[in-house]
Amino acid sequence: MDLDDLTSEAVYDQVRMEGWLRARNAGPGRPCPLGDVAPLIVPLVRRRPRRSAPASPIVKPLPPELFTRHGSCAEMRWESMLGQGYHVPNDRFFVRNHTSTPLIDPGTWRLRLHGDGLRLPREFTYAELRAMPSTTLDAAIECAGNGRAFFATQQNQDVRGTPWRLGGIGVARWRGVRLAELLERAGLTPEAVDVMPRGLDPEYVEEGANLGRVRRPLPVAKAVKDVLVAYDMNDEPLPPDHGFPARLVVPGWSGISSIKWVGDVEVSTTPLLSPWSTRFYRMFGPDFPPEGGKPVTSQVVKSAFELPWDATFRAGRRYVLRGRSWSGNGHIGRVEVSTDGGLTWRRALMHGPRLAPAWARWHAEWSPTRPGPYVLMARAVDEHGRGQPDVSVYNTHGYLFDAVVRHPVTVTRW
Repeated sequence: MDLDDLTSEAVYDQVRMEGWLRARNAGPGRPCPLGDVAPLIVPLVRRRPRRSAPASPIVKPLPPELFTRHGSCAEMRWESMLGQGYHVPNDRFFVRNHTSTPLIDPGTWRLRLHGDGLRLPREFTYAELRAMPSTTLDAAIECAGNGRAFFATQQNQDVRGTPWRLGGIGVARWRGVRLAELLERAGLTPEAVDVMPRGLDPEYVEEGANLGRVRRPLPVAKAVKDVLVAYDMNDEPLPPDHGFPARLVVPGWSGISSIKWVGDVEVSTTPLLSPWSTRFYRMFGPDFPPEGGKPVTSQVVKSAFELPWDATFRAGRRYVLRGRSWSGNGHIGRVEVSTDGGLTWRRALMHGPRLAPAWARWHAEWSPTRPGPYVLMARAVDEHGRGQPDVSVYNTHGYLFDAVVRHPVTVTRW
């Protein structure tokens, strides 16, 4: 296998999962259940920066006109993006927390690179990181469960997890240091195969099991290709909820890979695993094998209207419907819009700059003539021909919903 193949999360995950299953089944006695990775949950951070836990799991204000609250998470309302530019402003960027946002002192924070895949393990201070040559990257970060609510509302299927509609995504301009630069300074060896970034948020406990801090392995091939250790977001220092003082930005991969509040990176000459690569972020369900099937890889094609849910229009008036479509695999090639529940479709017009292969903005005119309920729909195709089906593949965690979303609106009389 070409090493470059491991920059594809699907290929990388398949290789790692096959190795993990062989090791699991080769052990004495009954094989352990998938996700039983207790031996992997070993504290690695010896020196912790001073931090305090906020009273709320999220620090920034969450006005209801901008967000829908989901416990420790906050979903961006799509109507809040109407009239905005290409990037999502920091004040309305969605928040995905497993536990709560830590408040970290940048003066004591260190990014520690360690492991047998390095010749010169070392630490970097916040000041050192900001003093290095920087890279700016326009990239999307999207929760793997974005769109999860529609498994229930459109497909009548039960799933677990945060009931996101489509607001679990954001595009920002990130500035920081390439992870490849840090690995080079720490003496990356030719034998290194995996890196494991880990956050400094509180440890995650599920069903009484302490799974440790959020972490997920990356292949060295991907880490040195395009991964950024970011300290700025939209030309400002990272807000606490979005990873201050530093986070990873992993273009094209599911948001769980872009670890926030990164505190250490293990570099190993042997494959690494965590609950976030075995127990979670895999496809489970009746159509998948017991150990899990398709991994959560790059994001699928989706489209959203910049409208409130159940928005109201007046008959006899002309409107411009606006929205955005995106794909984890490249630029959007075309978008179509339906205002009659999918009976007829017409081409939407794309507009504005295309700064990254993240999303495209579009618009279409609509002049409803009769009052009553309507269903708006938008569907897109990316540059590789991937589109949006009528029904999304079911999985119990509700990952990667890509079906065309039915957006209800009401038209009233003049």
